Amino acid sequence: MSFVPPESSQPVSDWLSGLRLDQYCPAFQEAGLGTLWECQDLSSAQLQRMGVALPGHRKRILGSLRPPPVPPRVTPNRPPVPFTPGSVTMATAPEPISIPEQKETPAPAERIKPIPTPRPRPENLPLKGPAQQLQTSERKPSPVSPSSSSSSERFHLYEQCLSPAQGEMGAPPLPPKSYAVGVSKEPTDGPYRPPVPPPRVSVCSRTTNPRSTSSGSPPTSRSLIYQHRWVKLDAEYLRYFDTEKDVYSKRIIPTVSITGVVNVGEQKFEVVTHNRTFLFRAECDSERSEWVTVLKSCVRATSLDVTFNPCVSYEMRGYLELRGLRSKLYTVVCADKVFLYKNAEEYRLGIGITSIDMNVGNVKEVDRRAFDLTTPYRIFSFVADTDQLKDQWVEAMRNSIAEALSNYEVAERIWAEPSNQMCADCSAAKPEWAAINLAVVFCKRCAGEHRGLGPSISKVRSLKMDKKVWTEDLIQLFLALGNERANQFWAANVPPSEALTLNSSSEERRRFITAKYREGKYRRYHPLFGNQRELNNALCINVQSSDVCETLALVFCGAEVSCDTGDPELASPIALAQHHGQNLQVEFLTQNRNTEVKVSIDRVHYMAPPSVTHNGFLFKTASMARPITEKKGKEEFSRRWCVLNDGNFSYYESDKNATPNGGLKMKEIVCLAVNPPETHGYDHTFELYSDAERLYLFGTDNPETMREWVKSIAKSFIPAAAEDLLLKDFERIGRLRYKDRLNREMSRLGWFCLVGSSLHIRLEEHTTDETIDLQKLLELCDGRMLTNWTSPRRTLYIEGERKLDFQGWAAAIQRAAGSTGDTLSQQQLTEADIPVIVERCIHFTTQYGLTSEGIYRKSGVNSKIAALLEEFRRDARCVWLKEGEHQVDDVSNVLKRFFRDIEEGLFGQAADSWLSATEESSRICQYRLLFSNLPRVNQATLRALVNHLYCVQRFADLNQMTLHNLAIVFGPTLFQADGQDYSAGRVIEDLIQHYVTIFDVNEQQLQKQLDEITYIIKLRDNLTPKAGTVRIPATMTAAELTFEILDRRKISVKEKDYWCCFEVNEKEELERPLHCQEKVLPIFHSLGTDSHLLVKKHFSMEAMLVYLASKVEVSKHGMMKFREERSLLGLSTGSFNDRYFILTSTSLRLYKEIRVRVSLSLPLQSNRPEREWPVKCLKVYQGIKRKLRPPTWYLCCDTQNEMREWFATFMSIQSGGRVWPAEWLKSRAANHSVPLDARFGNVSLIPLRGSENEMRNSVAAFTADPLMNHVEDFRLVISGSVSQ
Repeated sequence: MSFVPPESSQPVSDWLSGLRLDQYCPAFQEAGLGTLWECQDLSSAQLQRMGVALPGHRKRILGSLRPPPVPPRVTPNRPPVPFTPGSVTMATAPEPISIPEQKETPAPAERIKPIPTPRPRPENLPLKGPAQQLQTSERKPSPVSPSSSSSSERFHLYEQCLSPAQGEMGAPPLPPKSYAVGVSKEPTDGPYRPPVPPPRVSVCSRTTNPRSTSSGSPPTSRSLIYQHRWVKLDAEYLRYFDTEKDVYSKRIIPTVSITGVVNVGEQKFEVVTHNRTFLFRAECDSERSEWVTVLKSCVRATSLDVTFNPCVSYEMRGYLELRGLRSKLYTVVCADKVFLYKNAEEYRLGIGITSIDMNVGNVKEVDRRAFDLTTPYRIFSFVADTDQLKDQWVEAMRNSIAEALSNYEVAERIWAEPSNQMCADCSAAKPEWAAINLAVVFCKRCAGEHRGLGPSISKVRSLKMDKKVWTEDLIQLFLALGNERANQFWAANVPPSEALTLNSSSEERRRFITAKYREGKYRRYHPLFGNQRELNNALCINVQSSDVCETLALVFCGAEVSCDTGDPELASPIALAQHHGQNLQVEFLTQNRNTEVKVSIDRVHYMAPPSVTHNGFLFKTASMARPITEKKGKEEFSRRWCVLNDGNFSYYESDKNATPNGGLKMKEIVCLAVNPPETHGYDHTFELYSDAERLYLFGTDNPETMREWVKSIAKSFIPAAAEDLLLKDFERIGRLRYKDRLNREMSRLGWFCLVGSSLHIRLEEHTTDETIDLQKLLELCDGRMLTNWTSPRRTLYIEGERKLDFQGWAAAIQRAAGSTGDTLSQQQLTEADIPVIVERCIHFTTQYGLTSEGIYRKSGVNSKIAALLEEFRRDARCVWLKEGEHQVDDVSNVLKRFFRDIEEGLFGQAADSWLSATEESSRICQYRLLFSNLPRVNQATLRALVNHLYCVQRFADLNQMTLHNLAIVFGPTLFQADGQDYSAGRVIEDLIQHYVTIFDVNEQQLQKQLDEITYIIKLRDNLTPKAGTVRIPATMTAAELTFEILDRRKISVKEKDYWCCFEVNEKEELERPLHCQEKVLPIFHSLGTDSHLLVKKHFSMEAMLVYLASKVEVSKHGMMKFREERSLLGLSTGSFNDRYFILTSTSLRLYKEIRVRVSLSLPLQSNRPEREWPVKCLKVYQGIKRKLRPPTWYLCCDTQNEMREWFATFMSIQSGGRVWPAEWLKSRAANHSVPLDARFGNVSLIPLRGSENEMRNSVAAFTADPLMNHVEDFRLVISGSVSQ
């Protein structure tokens, strides 16, 4: 017969309460498990089927069911006799710093002496004794000050010997902390506790721990080496440390594993465990006696109450590498602690290294398999074997931290309300999380989905960890409401098919919780729902009472928490509640001050099914999850009998089938799109988008059939409040969420209808439709799930809840906002109904071209004009004209070409009437009449253009464009005539000359406009560079600057003249020729006050080109003299040393000796360079740079020819072989043809000084260096910020 432990008849509810897992009591009761004995055969799979989903909870339950057996002693019920030094093999061959994983093996059998027979042990031990007068030690002693510990502390572990008899028996030892010590937290009623040493010794005493110098022979007193250790004894462990300031021990011995304490000689005593013997020596006999007394009392107490503790079970255990140690440590995560053991054997023995309290810990992932456990006293850097194991360890340790920080005080108070003991969403037991604004309590799995709603909907807090949040008023609020009363509002209409269970998946929880709290799908509607004013009045009245449930219903049905009460002194409902002493009302309103209430979605969900009926044949493709990007042929469609009846759209194989192939509910449709004719194989098609991210394409060849289907479907899912949209011939209709500029925190529901370039919107706060002309948008931005536009009156943000239909809306709005045709009214317009292209061309010409001679008569570059016009036609809002990037003549010709190509012209079909007005006395009146009959866009465009031409002719003294000249240019252009007569020019001349009369212009405003233009012209004149300077745009190269200077000086260039731009520093006597493609402006900005740019002939260029043409590969090596500028304390050696240099296509290398392969220009593998620089990062100057800061290196050549060869090689490598342009004169001619106006960023930089001869004589002549004895001595100065 098997042994039945005495606690096996314990009820399951008490057992699970001790484990703090009593939320699973209903699951155990449903499984028919009432006592602990009936649970002995449970497995992990059975627990999971019962609803214990968390692995940690299953481990805790199974660990409590199957504790390791208590190992039998060698002599049951008898304490061990004192051991003599010759009868015990002493412990400890310490290895300080590293911890090798060594298995403990007993000494050979022939060397082990038999164990003496122990003295008999009394059968009964007294339960009362001196320990009753001692203080109770806490289970979690406060940690020692962290000042004495650091992250670099390393453990010293000691080998401990096994008792021979125990090694032979091999009985399984006690696991750490798996047995409860007979110590109670209540000193009056608790069982016997071990006595504490007298105050002079205290619980902690300094003793010595021996280590053996030899394990091969029985130790003697001479072979023992004792080390001072600080020993600490509490109700659970005997620990010893290096010093009393250490927080983490070197060894822990569970008190439940101590079988005896024996005096062994002077000042020494032994602590005997099941498998080990530890030898200690006190400082005196009296202290030794105190320790022995206390330890014996501990042994007696634990032997009386060695009962199984179901609260203790490990979360995870296994080997982890601790950085800094050679071997892995066996690590155990147990409740609120982490234990470290040398190996698994020591874990089974219950003797570990140290324990880490997780209430001060923090876990941080470091890299791929590593993570840090950080405490105030040390950082433990662990490395797991795999990434998956690392994640499991991190999760287990974080759960341990949460357990350590948990405080059940608030939870117990909240659970005092019976309905709060079950999750408000899935009915899980003992929920530990709550939404403090929604007044509901829920489980951990539901809490993750509540967090996904965001704090504007659900403010998630923990009952156990967020103690500061739980004020007394908030706790009382949860007790007053409770999950039951809260769900009478939130879950009043939950269909059984949609309700959550304990086993619901995360996706099901997310869908349910979103519908319940974000959409309010299941809530109980207040009778005043929809009447905002009455809701606010009812809230102001109700907050004066204690009915919080009514307040909850009012707030979450749309009442405004900050509404106006009508009382200046008590302006808000919160103030009213405070005034009437309703603290719970104040707390609830305060928590919901910023809560987002979704009112509009309710109307969609609870909309009564429309009674629309329609049927007929349609052609349908398979549903899709992606937008349709290609044409669907007829062969991809299938003929289906479709029926629309009472809010359900079904399609059948034929009209004789009774079972549908599929269907849609009208409330699931979010968008209906009508495609242009002949988009697909059937002439007329439309698309349906569902909230399940599916697209359905239907088609027919009969336009009337499609029109009837589109109207019927739209009427079935569009609410009555937005049914005015159905009267329009829409291209796309549906619902979207939007945000206004004044309220960007809360998104609301709106119904949108796209008709041509107009977007009609029915917003929830409006009773009439709002129309936005998409052609007049100032800005349109399209994001991933957000589209926003800025119109002249407002900015609107559209959000997409579903990606599929949102992509269709974004593309349709983009198309509608562009140019839809070739007439003026179909262009993208400004707020004043002027085409964007016209306004921007006029503005650019007014700002930069009124002083340009021959404006509108000169022709620009045809290719640029065509490209710019195409950009405007594609999307004019995205084209911004900038000086430097665009020429005035190009822009002016774009404007003329636009008016010449526009369909129907600027004057429309009445152009002949304008030309036929011949009588001079009546022409003005006729013009006024014809102008009033023009379309709105034509009127605004003609007014803006004539105003611009009027301003141009007012500055004819600068641009030479008189009234007559403008009429000659614009007459044939605007009337799209051939210009054979002057009739069109005469009309334009009259319009400009009589501009004020014909267009009823305010003369004061016109004069103000002219004054502004005059000011702009004067300002630009002041900024224009004076004579003798050159404008340098950001894109100008050194070759272009050289050509410009030569043209200004009128210097003729011969074929063998190599003119070049040099960077010259007069003070430091150095120069550098710029490469022809090098940008000039960045170099100028980097010049100092003593530097300038100089254009002169490069006399060495021809010789350099000849030298480079004779080389097969671009590289060079040889001896040069080298000196480095040093700035240490301002000292410099000033001497040159011979060094060997190798210049390759990638680097310049320096060697002390000539030990290189000359043929390959590579050093030997055994000879590494002393220095190496990347060539692309170097700047090479000619001359001596005397005071240049490091890094600067000086290279000295013996001859000018040698220096020229080195310099040519440098230039060839840095320019990719193009040292000088092959077609020098042709490139100059091409550069000369580019007008100066095309340059951007003009800056007055280079003064033109002196004559041609002075420029030619400005070449620096570098002669012999006084520091060297060579006759022809030239310096090559390399300067650049490079890393060696």
